[in-house]
Amino acid sequence: MISSTFFFLFSQLGVGMMLTLLFISPRSIGNSFFKFASLTAAILLGVTLGFNFLFPSPVRQSQLPVAFLLVSAGLTLIYNRAVDLDKFAGAFVLLTGATAAGLVAIATDSLAFNHLLPLGGWENWMLLINHLAATALLGSVMLTMVFGHWYLVIPRLSIDPLKRLTKVLIAAITIRIVTMAASFAVLHFKQAVPFSAVLRELLIQQGIFFWPRVIFGVLAPIVLAGMIWNTVKIHHTQAATGLLYLAVVALLFGEFFSKFLLFAVRIPI
Repeated sequence: MISSTFFFLFSQLGVGMMLTLLFISPRSIGNSFFKFASLTAAILLGVTLGFNFLFPSPVRQSQLPVAFLLVSAGLTLIYNRAVDLDKFAGAFVLLTGATAAGLVAIATDSLAFNHLLPLGGWENWMLLINHLAATALLGSVMLTMVFGHWYLVIPRLSIDPLKRLTKVLIAAITIRIVTMAASFAVLHFKQAVPFSAVLRELLIQQGIFFWPRVIFGVLAPIVLAGMIWNTVKIHHTQAATGLLYLAVVALLFGEFFSKFLLFAVRIPI
């Protein structure tokens, strides 16, 4: 369980950061932030691959996800060098390739996962959409938080990129909540097991993990997203960055509990 949880969280975090970089441009911000962010993502992917080499996942039917993640990590490193040389057109192609390879790695890892409750053939597809949504969520909150610090490096930096990243984060939170609801909907209509039995398992027997999942992964992000947006609108970047710190912690906890419940009840939520 630990090896798979580590692979899920860190690969989604690294790939998600690269995905979120697609929404802003180094031409308007400068290349320093992109160098730092891509290096951070490459380190996260490298650590994930190293941990997987030492502790392979016992619930993965294929090594294809690892191969795609290795490609993504390699392209991320090349992107880091290209953006450092101000080769922005080529760097964008590399960024797109690194992101695509990373998303394929996460998708194939979800489809290869073999520890799921049967849902009429939908179980792996539900895991896929939940993991892709988690990738966008973790990457956007981490990158937005890091970008908030860039106003200390470049005080006259336009507020527009932070506004755009905040909108991306809000969209990612919304999509993640929708995918959770979709999992419950499929579970209800497919009825592989009685829906009431699943709810009893989640709310009572696994309540010590389910309720923190809801609090940290749903309720807290909704409240924090509203507060972050309001501070960004008044150009209070330091307050926004502090709130983004809280959002990073909350969402990491939320996604950790999500992965734990995946193994405990075999349902992606």
